Amino acid sequence: MSGHSKWSNIKYKKAAEDVKRGKIFTKLIKEITIATRIGGKDPDSNPRLRIAIDRARSANMPRDNIDRAIKKGSGELGGVKFENIVYEGYATAGIAVLVFANTDNKNRTASIIRSAFNKFGGNLGETGCVNWMFEQKGVISFDLSIDEDSLMEKAIEAGALDIKENKENNCYDVYTDPKELYKVVGELEKQGLKSQDAFLDEIPQTKVELSEEDKQKVRKLVEKLDELDDVDDVYTNCDLY
Repeated sequence: MSGHSKWSNIKYKKAAEDVKRGKIFTKLIKEITIATRIGGKDPDSNPRLRIAIDRARSANMPRDNIDRAIKKGSGELGGVKFENIVYEGYATAGIAVLVFANTDNKNRTASIIRSAFNKFGGNLGETGCVNWMFEQKGVISFDLSIDEDSLMEKAIEAGALDIKENKENNCYDVYTDPKELYKVVGELEKQGLKSQDAFLDEIPQTKVELSEEDKQKVRKLVEKLDELDDVDDVYTNCDLY
């Protein structure tokens, strides 16, 4: 499962089951808080925050929740501090699993993630055990209505590495060095190009083919991990759907 364009694929029906909606809100609030803490509270000068706010609005998050998260990130409100942690492990058939989390309690998060691995036939591993199987890249998505040649020229000028059409998500994906992601977003915005989304993606160097039975087992683990409030993204080196 790729973390690719995770947010753009979320679909909200009626009130989208309050429990599920609440978990999405929790993750969005964390991202707004962290983006503010790192880049400041002005979305015009902080592309990461602007994108996080756009995601929150798409999820119909109340404006008060967004404002409170920004104030928490800027230090205007007290509150817990979140830490980014990457967990690594193996699912059924030796499939590599990367789990990206934001947590205010490392012991709690490690415990619930380990429990999920154990419950669904996997095991949590040591740091570095599977990370080497993935290449991290920044991805910026743009609507297909934009002229591809113009986008390519401006993206390379802004420091991007490559651009590809993504037929699955009906967009152009601009790839960047992960450390340059939001810098490139900002440069492209200065040129009048507003992105649909921007995120870090973990791209497996090779993908493992699985039987349908093993796919189901791995999928259950991934879905369980993704349900956890502390977990932001889950990546594997196989196709699950």
